[in-house]
Amino acid sequence: MLQHGHWHPLSTLIAASPQAVSPSLACQDDLIAILGGGDELLNEVRALLDQTAGQEAESPPETDHPLPAPFSPRSIRDFMLYEKHVIAAGRGYARRFLPKAWPVLNAYEKIFRKPHPKLRPKPLWYKHPIYYMGSHINILGHGDIVPWPPYSSALDYELELGIVVTKPLYNATPEEALQAIGGFTILNDFSARDCQLAEMTSGFGPVKAKNFANSIGPCVVETQDLLARADNLDVNVRINGQVVAESNTAGMHYSLGEMVAYASLGERVVPGELMGTGTIPGCCALENEHWLQPDDTIELTIEGIGSLTNRISHLPQDE
Repeated sequence: MLQHGHWHPLSTLIAASPQAVSPSLACQDDLIAILGGGDELLNEVRALLDQTAGQEAESPPETDHPLPAPFSPRSIRDFMLYEKHVIAAGRGYARRFLPKAWPVLNAYEKIFRKPHPKLRPKPLWYKHPIYYMGSHINILGHGDIVPWPPYSSALDYELELGIVVTKPLYNATPEEALQAIGGFTILNDFSARDCQLAEMTSGFGPVKAKNFANSIGPCVVETQDLLARADNLDVNVRINGQVVAESNTAGMHYSLGEMVAYASLGERVVPGELMGTGTIPGCCALENEHWLQPDDTIELTIEGIGSLTNRISHLPQDE
C-alpha cells in the first residue's frame, strides 16, 4: 500500500497491529478481493496506514528495480475510446507501411483540410464501444524485459489507462458498471505493427500483433482517488529518458461506465478483469514516429498512478 510516497506491504501492516485487524482483512492476500471488499474493508486498510504515519517505510520502486505485476488479470479487454487516436494512427500506418496510398491520402488532407474518410472509425464504432480480447498470460511487470517478437521489425508501444474490475457484472447499466471499477493502473499494449493489418483484415482480430506482451503497473490506485478525474489526467511517454509524447486522457468517445457496461452485455464480467481505454492520443509510435529499438527503455507515466518502465530485449538473432 502506498502512503505519502512510501510503500507499506499489507502483511507488514497486519503484523504490526494484529489486534486491530478484522478476520475479514487478516485472511486477505489478494489485491482484487481487497479492492472489491467494499468501503468497510478499504477503510480498515486506510486506518492501518494512518497508524504508520511517521514510521519508517519502504521507498517507492526505482525504475531499474523489477516489480511483479500488481495482480494477474482474469482477462484483458482492450477498447478503442479515442477517435483522435484512430485517425492519427491510421495516418501513421499509411505513412510507414502503405507507400502507394500515403501520397494520395496526404494530398487529400492538405486540399480539404480534414481527415480522409478512410481514416475515421468504422460505423460500428459510433454505435457502441468496441474491443478485442487480449492475452492475459504474457503479462509483464514494472522493470521486466520485453521480448522482441521474432516475426516483427516494427515494435510499438501504446499508453493506456487500465481499469480494474472488482465486482461481478451482468447486463449492467453504466452507473452499475462504474461502481464495479475498483482501481486504475497503467497498461502498455505492446504491438507488432508490421503484421497487424493483415491479421485485422483476415476476418478476425489481432493475434501475433498483440499477444506476445503487455505490461501493467507499477501499482493499482483505488477508485476514489482517480475516478472523478479519470478523463483529465496528464500523461507522457519517455524513451531512454527523452520525452517523446505528452498528452491527456481527455476526449474519450464513451464514458468508462459505458465501456464496462458494454463488456457485461449478455455475458458475465468477473472481478480481476482488466480493461484498457485504448491508446491515449499521441502515445504510440504510429502517431509520434518514435519507434522502439533493441535495448531501449520505455517509460509511461500517468498522473496520479506513477510510471511504468520496461526495457526492450535484443533482436532474437542477436541473443
